[in-house]
Amino acid sequence: MSIENSIITKLTENFNPIVLHVENESHNHHAGKGAESHFKVTLVSSTFDSMRTIARHRAIYTCLADELNAGVHALALHTYTELEWQNMGEVAPKSPNCMGHGQ
Repeated sequence: MSIENSIITKLTENFNPIVLHVENESHNHHAGKGAESHFKVTLVSSTFDSMRTIARHRAIYTCLADELNAGVHALALHTYTELEWQNMGEVAPKSPNCMGHGQ
């Protein structure tokens, strides 16, 4: 199973997401073709209703500990309650360009 698929499976099982987008952004960094080192995760879940952002991120890091230990270098996390997601217009922020990419 690819790391991306593992991330999707674990987040789905642990957070019962309303919205889940996992994007492999490794190609935007100094990673080779087919790398799975940099991911952007947008996760909307009722699990987050009573959690602050830092607690949400910690819960995801705990859930994905194996992937982080196996070569995932970066996770851009965008975590929302359903109401927060609706108030944002249901659009996740864009990732900035890697400062070292292409240099």
